[in-house]
Amino acid sequence: MKRNWMMKMSMVTAFAALSIHAATAAVPLPALGADPAEVSVSGLSSGGFMAVQLHVAYSGTFKRGAGVVAGGPFYCAEGSIINATGRCMTHSSSIPVSSLVSTTNTWASSGAIDPVSNLSTSKVYLYSGTSDNTVKQAVMNDLKTYYQSFVPAANTYYKNNLGSGHAMITDDYGSSCGTTASPYINNCGFDLAGDILQYLYGPLNARNNGTLSGTFTEFSQTSFISGHGMAATGWIYVPQSCGTTSCRTHVVLHGCKQNFNDVGDQYVRKTGYNRWADTNNIILIYPQTSTAATNSCWDWWGYDNANYARKSGPQMAAIKGMVDRVTSTSGGGGGGSALPAPTGVGTSGATSSSMVIGWNGVSGAAGYNVYRGGGKVNAAPVAGTNYTDTGLAASTTYNWSVTALDTSNVESAMSASASGTTLVGGGTATCYTASNYAHTTAGRATQSGGYTYAKGSNQNMGLWNTFVTTTLKQTSPNYYVIGTC
Repeated sequence: MKRNWMMKMSMVTAFAALSIHAATAAVPLPALGADPAEVSVSGLSSGGFMAVQLHVAYSGTFKRGAGVVAGGPFYCAEGSIINATGRCMTHSSSIPVSSLVSTTNTWASSGAIDPVSNLSTSKVYLYSGTSDNTVKQAVMNDLKTYYQSFVPAANTYYKNNLGSGHAMITDDYGSSCGTTASPYINNCGFDLAGDILQYLYGPLNARNNGTLSGTFTEFSQTSFISGHGMAATGWIYVPQSCGTTSCRTHVVLHGCKQNFNDVGDQYVRKTGYNRWADTNNIILIYPQTSTAATNSCWDWWGYDNANYARKSGPQMAAIKGMVDRVTSTSGGGGGGSALPAPTGVGTSGATSSSMVIGWNGVSGAAGYNVYRGGGKVNAAPVAGTNYTDTGLAASTTYNWSVTALDTSNVESAMSASASGTTLVGGGTATCYTASNYAHTTAGRATQSGGYTYAKGSNQNMGLWNTFVTTTLKQTSPNYYVIGTC
């Protein structure tokens, strides 16, 4: 045990040293041996909706629960931007809560999301400001009603009596309380981050209002996902104590127009989470969207993928992979090997339940590991330079990365990820590359509200015009998905 502590301390020390250069070179997310039973998530706005998605779909992972600030019920938008901006934000029409509960149960029965029974032992913290006109309190009220079907009333707390605007709330930083404006962090004299963490984890040590003992590091997100509205890097805060103690993990999700490109490090450093984490053995993961994401939002209505709310949703699987890495005790592409990361990773040979992943060989490699969504899929090291991943869901987009193993079985850093979409019926696919406008005129897509949607799968292809080019894969008659052949 002492040896494991020493090894973990050495990893954290090296991780801290690398963080000095974070502005110029992101590092792989390390395996820190965090407690897998002590994982939770919270988020604001689109991050609030995403927190609900992660909590419900991966309830076996986010066992401690979720903190939701200005979010809404699971699958509220049902794949529609009209629903998202209407009933799920302004509450311009009723949210069909009972139908969403039914969908949740159906998806859990099919394995698309984790069993709903996991939710019965988790906790939920809800927050809504009385001056929030972006996501109305009526939406949050419906979220509370939704959770009543799965989480005991004693495990749910709802704070809705502060006159705050649409923002993350602090007791000492940000705009005036009723404001709704960038950076969407308001000083209301209330420590919301601390309240969330204390509700999810129980009594905590007093926060550190001085210099933090731990380290901030910019890590590479491309080990888990490439594209799909995700930035190349995210941020992690590791308390110094996590070198010798098995720590908890909390994922913090920013809102729209709040990623690092939009507001710098304000959400990462000024929202109040870190000073509580520092004295309570909590690792904080701050995933980041990119400027390619619609308004820098998380995908909670399907702008990137039709499976956005399921476990197979690309952004969902990527964040789950990050948690799996931090809670792992070894491996996971930690980058300890002298071998370089494999290159040329690609997908081919799709069927309705499998995909072939191939890559260029690495000189000196004794084998390879293959990761889907950040989780290793091969039981034993792969000797060659391709691997067939099986047991996949039909018509679903996945992401794979590969690491090289040296003769001591130490992994390289992860490769860039490659995505692929399984077929509907297992037949041969045909691909078409054209402008979104041309796809609609050819009958391969439809358009609504200025956006283009793949026919059959209804995946959002982006703006409907002649400038955006998309490759569509036809997997069955009148059914198309975004992808390559």
